[in-house]
Amino acid sequence: MQTLKMVVTGPFNAGKTEFIQSVSEIDVVSTERKISSEIERIKETTTVAMDFGRITIDNEMALYLFGTPGQKRFDFMWEILSEGMLGFVVIIDSTRPETFREARKILETFRAYAPTPYVVAANKQDCEDAWEVDDMRIALRLNSDIKLLECVATKKNSVKDVLLELLYSILAEFEAVDLTLAN
Repeated sequence: MQTLKMVVTGPFNAGKTEFIQSVSEIDVVSTERKISSEIERIKETTTVAMDFGRITIDNEMALYLFGTPGQKRFDFMWEILSEGMLGFVVIIDSTRPETFREARKILETFRAYAPTPYVVAANKQDCEDAWEVDDMRIALRLNSDIKLLECVATKKNSVKDVLLELLYSILAEFEAVDLTLAN
């Protein structure tokens, strides 16, 4: 069976673990630990190494999803998790503009690790105080050719739509390489 590795990254509490849990056909392998810092006490636990989920596409192909930790003190795991990835998703909490700058830095870091296709998922779009996608694009300084997609990480179909867009981007890149090699 061929496996496709995708990384799900983004700032602390953006929804990475929920994103993977929503679509994984296996129980997500998670390294969640209780949060010790009062500053980061937005939630009870945080990912300290990675999350891992799997989706079987067909008899010949499976998608492996690796979620990164979002806290800066665990960023040493990012490069390790990015090895061999065919693409990545940057999850952003649409309700927390104070994290947009950090999300932009994470995106740039992953682009430096590997120039693979990526999409940006504007999570929590079901919340009343969520930023509009167009406004987020401006705040994040994203070019119009970068896919910035509405998302609700707890809804399976929303997550599937984001992953499909990333798969389409990966496929388009493979086709472009094939055309270049053919000429």
